[in-house]
Amino acid sequence: MDYEIAIIEPNVLTSLGLKKVLADIIPMATIRSFSSFIDFMDDTPYVYAHYFVSSRIYFEHPQFFREQQKKSILLIESDDIPALSGMTMLNICQEEKTLVKDILNLRERGHRGEVTVRTRKGENSIGLSAREIEVCILLAKGFTNKEIADQLNISLTTVISHRKNIMDKLSGTSLADIIIYAVMNGLVDISEI
Repeated sequence: MDYEIAIIEPNVLTSLGLKKVLADIIPMATIRSFSSFIDFMDDTPYVYAHYFVSSRIYFEHPQFFREQQKKSILLIESDDIPALSGMTMLNICQEEKTLVKDILNLRERGHRGEVTVRTRKGENSIGLSAREIEVCILLAKGFTNKEIADQLNISLTTVISHRKNIMDKLSGTSLADIIIYAVMNGLVDISEI
């Protein structure tokens, strides 16, 4: 499936970070970044399944994004901003775990009945052991290393070792990578995070 996503965001760091998170969540998608609306329009703007657009660019060019409302996700920097009628909004200035959860919720909802992105589920393609899967699930659910050790009746050092092995196998850099893996592979439901 050829699934394309556009990020229209002048902030390079925001754009790169969002691109990485989206690539982890939707590995089969082609994700393109544009630093301006003009660059975006010079491309083929109507081929994209979704537009992640900065609030500044949205408000400079509201007509286009209102016409593409079901495909547009407004990037905001605070939850204090009042909701725009019918507009999907994503707070990009929040803790990584919460941001990932919000993006996974968007994916699961499929924009109010639109096509939901399908991902590979139920596979243990990276070769996690049964104990590593248990640790992965508990980490994704928000348990601390100590709580996991207590719950699984293993030492804290063993939990840390399993966590390191999971991160190595995922080629991960943060807890968000574990959460994404657990949700995308059906180990935990998004509501359990």
